[in-house]
Amino acid sequence: MSDYTKSTNFATKDNLSSGNPLKIVKGTEIDTEFNNIATAIATKADLASPTLTGTPTLPTGTIATTQSAGNNTTALATTAFVQAAIATLYPVGSIYINATSSTNPATLLGFGTWTAFGAGRVMVGFDAGNALFDTAEETGGSADAITVSHTHTATTTSTDSGHSHSDTGSQQTFGSTSGPDSNQQWGGTHNTGTGFASITSTTTVASAGSSGTNANYQPYITVYMWKRAS
Repeated sequence: MSDYTKSTNFATKDNLSSGNPLKIVKGTEIDTEFNNIATAIATKADLASPTLTGTPTLPTGTIATTQSAGNNTTALATTAFVQAAIATLYPVGSIYINATSSTNPATLLGFGTWTAFGAGRVMVGFDAGNALFDTAEETGGSADAITVSHTHTATTTSTDSGHSHSDTGSQQTFGSTSGPDSNQQWGGTHNTGTGFASITSTTTVASAGSSGTNANYQPYITVYMWKRAS
């Protein structure tokens, strides 16, 4: 794009004295001026659907550089405005998530200071009514399963109703203080007294299950997370 610049100083010619041949405007001079005008016009952008080349720059202080982030008019926007508009989407404290790129958002987005966030953790919504979730950035939980405290009770019952032992034999009696000598013999069964067995029982409570290591994870997918610090 170029501006029109005169090649002939017509005002100087007018100030020359009459009869001076330099006072005459020549056709070549007029032709040069028309060519200069044609070149300047050809390099200017059209008002309707102009095609711009190079790096167009808007004047400082125009509506394009001073409009607010919420402006939804058809006014032109500079790269500075676009950058500011994107920054409003990620205020300080915002979380940026990317599923494939580990590049710091300061490089990707061009603004802010970002720190890696939430390594190995999932996010949960704030809940003022639950002491576990009522403070921002509160952490908790465990990767390894923890068994709730409990006890096992086993009862063993051993019953012995008692028993006796019996034997069969004979008894003889010789002589008697109340009569003539006699020799008597008879048989019979004799029972011992009732007894009880001493029984010792051992009870074993078997355990079953698997290791609780890494058993508390919900279904998850790994992503890169960053928090805007400034």
